[in-house]
Amino acid sequence: MTTVRQRSRRRAPSASTLWQQAQQHLAHGVNSPVRAFAAVGGEPIFLTRGHGAYVWDVRGQRYLDYVGGWGPHLLGHAPAPVIQAIARQLRRGTTLGLPTALETALAQRICAAFPSIERVRFTCSGTEACMSALRLARAATGRTKLLKFAGGYHGHADPFLVQAGSGVATFARGTATSAGIPEAVVQDTLVVEFNDLEAVQRVMAQEGPQIAAIILEPCAANMGVVPPQPGFLQTLRELSRQWGSVLIFDEVITGFRVTYGGVQHQEQVQPDLTILGKIIGGGLPIGAFGGRAALMALLAPGGPVYQAGTLAGHPLAMAAGVALLDTLRSRPPYRLLEQRTQALARGMRTAATAAGLPVHVNAYHSLLSCFFTDEPVTNWTSAHRADAQRYARFFHAMRQQGILLPPSQFESWFLSQAHGPREIHHTLRAVEDAFHLDNR
Repeated sequence: MTTVRQRSRRRAPSASTLWQQAQQHLAHGVNSPVRAFAAVGGEPIFLTRGHGAYVWDVRGQRYLDYVGGWGPHLLGHAPAPVIQAIARQLRRGTTLGLPTALETALAQRICAAFPSIERVRFTCSGTEACMSALRLARAATGRTKLLKFAGGYHGHADPFLVQAGSGVATFARGTATSAGIPEAVVQDTLVVEFNDLEAVQRVMAQEGPQIAAIILEPCAANMGVVPPQPGFLQTLRELSRQWGSVLIFDEVITGFRVTYGGVQHQEQVQPDLTILGKIIGGGLPIGAFGGRAALMALLAPGGPVYQAGTLAGHPLAMAAGVALLDTLRSRPPYRLLEQRTQALARGMRTAATAAGLPVHVNAYHSLLSCFFTDEPVTNWTSAHRADAQRYARFFHAMRQQGILLPPSQFESWFLSQAHGPREIHHTLRAVEDAFHLDNR
């Protein structure tokens, strides 16, 4: 008879074994494409836990983590205030089905942080929030067309999967448009290059009276990190007002990450609608969209625009979000985070020069991307010209040194408050070794 002690001593299954099992029961072994490591090759890592700046895999290997749960862990993995808030709420129940005061508490904090948001509606994902915001914009304007930017990712709802970034850029074989979407659905989606104001002005001059919304990540983070050029966001604000279009900022990644009020606070530009996610749920599934009270009044039940979600405003996510936002408000980490991110970026540029590698490092507050290219990366076209195969080699070289990067050229690195001087130093030493190894 096998005892509990004997079972506990058994060696944990290897990642290869878990990967084989996953492929037998999950579609292609994953629940989100970028996790499959198709962009970098090899088999995915299976993780068991995270704490601070580190994660551990099934065999106990520790990695310094720059995936960061894809954005929500601004304080690092498992911060005490968030874990404690989740535990308190968990004892009271998981989902309750009717309103809770926690929903109002989190909404109050969001509205206070974003002057452009007077009312907010919670969803279960960023995709759902983007889809709902577009429906609201179309209803408010009586128009159908959407202007988005190449490489911008706004979830996997049909209208947005035209030249999208993030995992789509890896799997759409150069078209960045998913199969299964009727042409009629995307014929109203117009696409221009990020940071190209002349292109935006041409499109608005031709199509302005039919454009319901302009949607963008105000700092692109799904083609890698591409900051807005000076005046870009301000001019979009002017053009959208001129033509009566709804300006939507997708701050799922950047909201509460670059500063407490997002990119719109940093750049002093107020959109009509804002999409949020990631940090506002403290690492639990969440999305939200919000804007002016008059615009949000069009939503059901008081208005004609239907939107609903059984698990929207989930008590665990609300509790986690309140705890995290309160911590960020009382002890803001933003200045220190930006300093560490810039130090990492400078060190990487120096290492690339020393190794004779063509590398551009884009950094925006606590977001960073490393592009293997000899030209500045300012939009999707220049990002797509970067050497993705060289990035794949870099990814595996860094992994061998205990550092976990995003498994795609087109994903952002996420720093957290837990990434201290020791972690930055460790990363830069590993970068130097990886760059010299690649240049042999």
